[in-house]
Amino acid sequence: MTAQVSEPSVLWKAPAPPGRIRGRSAAALAVIAGCNAMIQLDDPIVNIALPGMREGLGLSAVGASWVINAYLLAFGGLLLLGGRAGDILGRRKVFLVGVALFTAAASVRGLLPSAEALVAVRAVQGAGAALAAPSGLALLLSTFGEGASRKRAIAVCTAVGAVSTAGGLLLAGALTSLSSWRWVLFLDVPLGLAILLLAPLVLDETPRHRGRFDLAGALLSALGAASLVYGLAQAAERPWSDPVVVGCVAGGLALLGVFAAVERRARQPVVAPRLFADRSRLLAYLGTLAVPGALIGTYFFLNQYFQQQHGWSALATACALLPLPVTMAVTATVAVRLEQRTGARRMWAAGAALLASGNLWLATLETDDGYVVAVLPALVLLGAGMALSVLPPTVLATSGLRGDEAGAAAGVLNSLQSVGGSIGLATLVMVATHTGGMAGGFTASASFAGLVLLAALLLGRRR
Repeated sequence: MTAQVSEPSVLWKAPAPPGRIRGRSAAALAVIAGCNAMIQLDDPIVNIALPGMREGLGLSAVGASWVINAYLLAFGGLLLLGGRAGDILGRRKVFLVGVALFTAAASVRGLLPSAEALVAVRAVQGAGAALAAPSGLALLLSTFGEGASRKRAIAVCTAVGAVSTAGGLLLAGALTSLSSWRWVLFLDVPLGLAILLLAPLVLDETPRHRGRFDLAGALLSALGAASLVYGLAQAAERPWSDPVVVGCVAGGLALLGVFAAVERRARQPVVAPRLFADRSRLLAYLGTLAVPGALIGTYFFLNQYFQQQHGWSALATACALLPLPVTMAVTATVAVRLEQRTGARRMWAAGAALLASGNLWLATLETDDGYVVAVLPALVLLGAGMALSVLPPTVLATSGLRGDEAGAAAGVLNSLQSVGGSIGLATLVMVATHTGGMAGGFTASASFAGLVLLAALLLGRRR
């Protein structure tokens, strides 16, 4: 499939000058941030509704895991292809298709009578997210030029995503406690419909770059990423020596290795090898891969801590976790000014240090410890640390791109976040299982924060 466009060798020049975000650019940012919020909102919705799904649909433990895995496999496997599709076909078009798929799946999943249908719809939803997420980030890059305006836009998306997580926790907890799990699954729909209505009015279509889909690369990247994500997801429930875990992880790595070799020779690769030639971008990728592992344990372990060890309801647990996303949202609003004063390197290092401190604080948590003294300070540290750890690598990873590379670069960034979350959760569960509790899991989370700190310290001093 080809498309006639301007030559890809011309550097992308965004229409929005650095400065305050106003007018049409602000409206475009609201739509892109809304999509990011919708995708992030889905995770707490599904996880809080999962116990009700198991009871209502008669799901086994394996069936319940597939409600999560079907989404993760489609999302992780198709991200690179989704980013490249936006470059070739037009990013607004692919963005709208992705949002439409995601919203359509969200609008029917609460009505489904069987587990099999629910798993299938979750896969469709993952495919929609894989099209929308990288295209949304690429649209942000094309709307805001490199500099202050782009940094502000990324900070706004970070803050909105954190607020959506907070809202998702509260709404999902309240609806689960007061009504049926089926109502919880419709929370994404109004936001999706609003995005579909507004996006054509405020988002400009990007130039379609001449190119063909690298079918071999697309297939290898999809199968490799899906196999790796599935293997890591299984490693969160089985020992690493399990044949399924070993086979999927090894197979996924092998396929991705073949994918890298194919991309070096491809005329129009899914991911241009030059994206990995820049040292700062590589460090940004390392930090992006590691940072989910520094946070994912908080929701995983503290949900069990509050509900199983203390017998709290879903709503009470959601309220207890709120300080984390709220702090993240507040910190993200001042992150750009802080970065201008301290530099990306120092701010990133400070964020990683806060993430490590918060996890080590929670590693000392005991069953009879009080929430205000033992948990709340750690959640504040983690929220601030996460906000400071997002902006620098995102800016570094998306700087210096050609016009035909923004979608692919966004796909790589989103893929690393997805795989990083799977690696983090699998590692934390394994460590917690072998050490006898969540203290080991939080210590492992601090180790992921240490990797983020290392990436920050290895940046050039000028940054």
